[in-house]
Amino acid sequence: MKAMVLAAGLGTRLRPLTNDRPKALVEVGGRTLLEIALARLRTFGVREVIVNVHHFADKVISFLKAHDNFGMRIEVSQEEVLLDTGGGLKKAGWFFLAKSDSADEAFILHNVDVVSTIDLQRMVQTHKESGSMATLAVQQRDSSRHLIFDEQMRLCGRRAGGDAQPEMVFAVQRPQELAFSGIHVISPRLLPLMKEDGGFSIIDCYLRLAGSGEKISAFRADEYYWRDLGKANDLEHAAREMEQGVF
Repeated sequence: MKAMVLAAGLGTRLRPLTNDRPKALVEVGGRTLLEIALARLRTFGVREVIVNVHHFADKVISFLKAHDNFGMRIEVSQEEVLLDTGGGLKKAGWFFLAKSDSADEAFILHNVDVVSTIDLQRMVQTHKESGSMATLAVQQRDSSRHLIFDEQMRLCGRRAGGDAQPEMVFAVQRPQELAFSGIHVISPRLLPLMKEDGGFSIIDCYLRLAGSGEKISAFRADEYYWRDLGKANDLEHAAREMEQGVF
C-alpha cells in the first residue's frame, strides 16, 4: 500500500522551533514528526511513501537518507513554491498512477503534524466498501473550521468559522458538522479529476466533485485519540501522552 505525507508547510505556529528546521523534523519525545508518521503508516502495511517538502527541504532529504528511509521506499516531491494540500497531491500524483500492482489501490494521505490512534486498516476497508472517491477521518470536536455531511455521511459543504455562513454544494435536511482530522483515504481515480492549478486546498477539489455528484465520505473517528501538533504547547501535551502510552 502507498501513502503521501504532507510535510511541506512552513510551521509558522511552531516558531522558534522551525527557525532552523522544517516542521517535519520537530521532535516529540525524542522522535521527529516525520518518523512518527512513517512508523504509523508502516504499522498498517504501507511500504511506499512520497513526502512533499519545501521549507528546509534539504534537511528532510538528508534525514531520510541518514535513516535509510526507515526501511521503506520513499520518494520526495520538492515544491519550489508551496502548493497546499491539493496542489501538493496533484504534483505527486504520478507516484500513485505509475504502472504497478497498486496502481488502482486506494492510498493514504496523512498530515505530518497530526498524531492519532485512528485504525487506518478499518478506514481503508470502509472506503473500499463504500465505493467513495475519498474518505475523510472526522470527529465531533471543537474546531475553527468544520466539514458538513448529509445523513449518509457524504460531504456536502463546509463552514469556515463558528459565525460564518455554511458553504453548501447541495442541500440537505439534517446537515452534520464535523472536524476534519488531516487523514484521507483516496482512490487514484480522483487524480485525473483534479482540475485546479497551482496551490490549492484539496477540500476545494472535494467540494467541487461532491457538488457534481461524486461521493466524498466521512469516516467517524470519535472513538480514537487524535491531536494536532501545530503549536508548541501541543508538542508538550503529546510528549506526555506518548510517555503514558496513549499513542
